[in-house]
Amino acid sequence: MLPLPSEQRWQLPAPVQINPELRGSGLCDPLLAVLQRRGYSDGAAIEALLNPAPAPDPRRHFPDLGKAVQRLRQACKQGERLAICGDYDADGMTSTALLVGVLRHLGAKPQAEIPSRLDDGYGLNSGMVERLADDGIRLLVTVDNGVAAREALLRAHELEMDVVVTDHHTLPEELPPLLALLHPACTPDHSPYRGLAGVGLAYVLAMALARNCRSEQGLAMARDLFCIGTIADMAPLQGVNRRWLIDGLPALKRSGLAGLQALQQVAGLDDAPVDAGAVGFQIAPRINAVGRLGDPQLVVELLTTADDDEALELARQCEQLNRQRRDLCDAIEAEARALVEADGEQRSPFLLLAQSHWHHGVIGIVAARLVDAFGLPVALLASEGDGRLRASVRAPKGFAVDAALQACSDLLERHGGHPAAGGFTVRAEQITALHERLNERADTWLKQQGGLRLVEPEALVQLHELTPQFWQQLQQLEPFGSGHPAPLFWSSRCRISQQRLLRGGHLQLTLRQGDAAMRAIAWRWGSEENLPPEVDVAFQLRLNRWNGTEQLQLELAALRSSSGDGLLLERCNRHYWVSRDGDTLVIRNAAGEELRGQPDRTGVCTLSSDHPSGTHPYVQALLQDAAMAMGLAA
Repeated sequence: MLPLPSEQRWQLPAPVQINPELRGSGLCDPLLAVLQRRGYSDGAAIEALLNPAPAPDPRRHFPDLGKAVQRLRQACKQGERLAICGDYDADGMTSTALLVGVLRHLGAKPQAEIPSRLDDGYGLNSGMVERLADDGIRLLVTVDNGVAAREALLRAHELEMDVVVTDHHTLPEELPPLLALLHPACTPDHSPYRGLAGVGLAYVLAMALARNCRSEQGLAMARDLFCIGTIADMAPLQGVNRRWLIDGLPALKRSGLAGLQALQQVAGLDDAPVDAGAVGFQIAPRINAVGRLGDPQLVVELLTTADDDEALELARQCEQLNRQRRDLCDAIEAEARALVEADGEQRSPFLLLAQSHWHHGVIGIVAARLVDAFGLPVALLASEGDGRLRASVRAPKGFAVDAALQACSDLLERHGGHPAAGGFTVRAEQITALHERLNERADTWLKQQGGLRLVEPEALVQLHELTPQFWQQLQQLEPFGSGHPAPLFWSSRCRISQQRLLRGGHLQLTLRQGDAAMRAIAWRWGSEENLPPEVDVAFQLRLNRWNGTEQLQLELAALRSSSGDGLLLERCNRHYWVSRDGDTLVIRNAAGEELRGQPDRTGVCTLSSDHPSGTHPYVQALLQDAAMAMGLAA
């Protein structure tokens, strides 16, 4: 949902002069400006982004990889039964399916073991270890979990079970005994393997094992699952993640996995490319819905079956659970919004809402929606029984969830997370004190933000520049994701020629700028608003496919009234009045003195007349800031 103009604070980027060396990439100035602002300052850095180096030998980066491969090769030679112990999110389920599929090809007899989100909670537990030991299992491989399962690992050691842990979550200070550990933190500093998610570690293990066995059968399908799990887990798209995604994404459309083909069919992707966006918004939610509401074994079976009919039936079950997930999210969101809006102007700076009947599996999704709607940190709580409640927490950029929960650890029974998201368990009698403490932190943070939501566009573009050629160049920067998001552009002085509220509360606009016109969409806008006739818009560029046609459209992140005849610019505690006269920039100081200049796209301004201070660094910086603020510079 877009923040209202009164709730926004736009922070425009500092103007940049494009390094001439970057132009050899063939990218246009707005895209070069984005990359330069992100730290890609020379041609070599951009080449490394567009064409990352091949993955180095993982044996030199993971000290325990040899031990893990040796034990698994023994299992493959002897046809040994073993357990792949995963997690119930998309990363954990794809990791489990990846190793189950490859180990079957190599002769072992793996079985998937994933705990129930509702009944067992996260990760390997002692009860699971004891049950598997009683069943004759002597080898466990964890994927996307394990490093925090101290009691379970100690129990496995007591039962003389071999355990290989592959995990990317925070390492404890002291590890319990285990046979081998594959973890990004165990790699050398600056290793390209540092950003791997659980599915990436499973892929490293599967590749090393297959090559040791001199059989790479199944690795193409393993790479497909790596792509799905990495994007679904929002792993940083750097290092080997980026290299393997660039190599693997083009092959997803023709994947040999019957389950992936079936998922494409139920998601309506028959005629559309399967790129990072399709994975993130179409395929991954259908996989995640199973872990949230159903039995994760369904996904493992779907992604390991070779039977097309079985795959389609399992994919339809995923689709049914995904629809159920959407309905639950909509119902809980409506309840949560009503609770927030009932407080009116007395709204808490930290939104903490609890209902016993809310479903644990989806409250994190709804919390993220409320962050978008209100621009505040949010915790949604649902009953866990025995006087306890379990929460999912989400927060806007800048509010550190993990630090906030750590500061309240004395009130919590369990907690964990990272800066943007987390979770905790709390006893009902502690909720009031917890909310008070979280409100204090959120109030301090809001005051630092000025009580407004920050909008940070990265480059100015004119609507007439948004051509198919621009889109093709933007595609060269794919895949986008964590650590390398899709650019947020902005454009100024756009006239709203049409507006229409669509079903579902989405706002559709037609924007005009000169002779150019573009369709824009604001998802979950909410209600009809009286918008100003001329606006500045912050947006991401998307390709909309509908009924066999393709059309570029703007996906709006924010809009505000255009500056009109001018704006007030503050610099070094001095005030300047800035306006436009056509494409000429006019700056007037408190004494009434004027500067007039013609800025180019990079903000470099040529004064319209000789001025004694025209070359002074302060004046040049002032001209650049003014050109950016008025939408005359990239």
